[in-house]
Amino acid sequence: MSETSKTMLATRSTAFRCEGLLQVGEAAEFLGVCRETLRNWDRSGRLVAQRNPVTGYRYYQQRELEKFLSKIMKERSNVE
Repeated sequence: MSETSKTMLATRSTAFRCEGLLQVGEAAEFLGVCRETLRNWDRSGRLVAQRNPVTGYRYYQQRELEKFLSKIMKERSNVE
């Protein structure tokens, strides 16, 4: 890969990252689950990630994670 391509890739990745999205590890820590759990939820459609169009990395909006966590907490409180 040429230096120009590497620079463009880094710039696009950084621009996508700066939109207030959390990486898989950050999102997993926020929810108190492991990274693989998030990946499984994404594959099953339970909690869908946004994908960086250049790298394919998963990113999660903290606002969506908060909604998801609230939903789970309500479901668990109804069971008890």
